[in-house]
Amino acid sequence: MNSIDPSEKILAIDIGGSRIKATLLDMEATLLMDYVRAQTPINANPNDTIKVILELTKDFKDYTKVSVGFPGYVKRGVVYTAVNLGTEEWKGFNLKKELSKVLKQPVRVINDADMQGLGIAKGKGLEMVVTLGTGFGTALLMDGILLPHLEVAHHPISKGRDYDDYIGKKALEVVGIERWNKRMKKVIEILKTVFNYDQLYISGGNAKKISFKTDDNISLVSNIDGIKGGTRLWQEDHYNV
Repeated sequence: MNSIDPSEKILAIDIGGSRIKATLLDMEATLLMDYVRAQTPINANPNDTIKVILELTKDFKDYTKVSVGFPGYVKRGVVYTAVNLGTEEWKGFNLKKELSKVLKQPVRVINDADMQGLGIAKGKGLEMVVTLGTGFGTALLMDGILLPHLEVAHHPISKGRDYDDYIGKKALEVVGIERWNKRMKKVIEILKTVFNYDQLYISGGNAKKISFKTDDNISLVSNIDGIKGGTRLWQEDHYNV
């Protein structure tokens, strides 16, 4: 466990394909204020995204650590992919280093679905978290420990389409809610077979659009629960990545 002053505050930032959200958390993962939100820049490059974060958080006070959920593959704070931000400029960008400079506090960065998973999972068995937003995010945890991130969203599922193409925001707008729900049923059956999870949590802005009855070990959860993973990210040293 990481030694942390219980009075510390954490700035938690969720970078999404459509919106960037931020709040302050205490060390018990309690929200100290309502979310603030801003639109994610179109074709968001690193500099424009950081400018939005700075404007969004300019009135935040007294935080000593920063947790960031990013919509792509991140390793040791460096971005490898950022498909739903629509730009190649992110590849190789050290988001951890650059945010630490401008926010003047230590930063930890992980995939946004992984941060959701840390906030949502109960710590019992194999738990899977799925986020339904601009794209399709996933996280896996075993007994509360975050497993290595897999970009399941970019695995082919149908006629050359990946999960982002099949059930992401654009697909929902094109095919409509009824066909999208049929696709979601298919996706859940695939996840059940491939991962054999003990519990599946479905989060994200489009989770509330699911209209069919799900299995007893599937729960629809709030994004608010997920951003609490910003606290977990600082509670254990092995998340210092």
